[in-house]
Amino acid sequence: MKHAPAPSPDHDDPDNDAEAPSGRGSRGIQSIEVGSQLLKALARSGRAMALKDLAREAGMTPAKSHPYLVSFGKVGLIEQDPLSGHYGLGPLAMQLGLISLQQLDPVRLVIAEMPGLALRTGCTVSAAVWGAHGPVIIRVEDGPTPVRVSMRHGLPASLRSTGTGKVFAAFRDRAEIAAALAEEGAAGALDEPAFAAELADIRREHIARVRDDLLPGLSALAVPVFDGFGRVALAIAAIGPSALLDLQADGPQARALLETGRMLSQRLGHVTSH
Repeated sequence: MKHAPAPSPDHDDPDNDAEAPSGRGSRGIQSIEVGSQLLKALARSGRAMALKDLAREAGMTPAKSHPYLVSFGKVGLIEQDPLSGHYGLGPLAMQLGLISLQQLDPVRLVIAEMPGLALRTGCTVSAAVWGAHGPVIIRVEDGPTPVRVSMRHGLPASLRSTGTGKVFAAFRDRAEIAAALAEEGAAGALDEPAFAAELADIRREHIARVRDDLLPGLSALAVPVFDGFGRVALAIAAIGPSALLDLQADGPQARALLETGRMLSQRLGHVTSH
């Protein structure tokens, strides 16, 4: 009695594109890995795309892309607009994204990164969230050389005088920030040209700088962490002696903060354009 030959591992690949396993851990299904480039391209774009544009962004040809899109459409990962023919993320992709956002805890994520960030920057680092009346520090991690400054969990951060506060002032709702500044005794600060220009710089560069504002000889850098809805969820800061903390955007401490901020934002579902 003859048995039917077993299907090849790439039997379901629309390209019939057999390749040897990469050897990185457990063997996967190559066609899924290839097709996922289309989903990643849509996520990066943040908008529906024509087939040729989507294929180009995914590094594929339209002919190669189309069978994947048909299959993704059948399970709800992709949907095609009947009028324009453009492809966008489907209902299943949306549901998976929302469930993922619900499961992620920004505070837990940032706390896990802080010991390593303190070592990379050589500074004391802090994390803050928006509280009832303004930014509140939720975690402080001493660096190799602890900073002699009063920083503890639950301490409010000034919107006007700290890098952490300026990050929130730059990215949160203007009316909300104006009210918080008034409580801080700085009513009308948002209309001051110098402060308004500083906040505009923070929005453009995604980094706040403070030199000798709170204490002589002490400086700080702070960056935002965004959630999947584009809202600032956290601010992370590095605080150190002014003589040792490089405030330049391309300095080692700034690069470490920015990289961590981008990574955490991506973990929380924030998508940035190219």
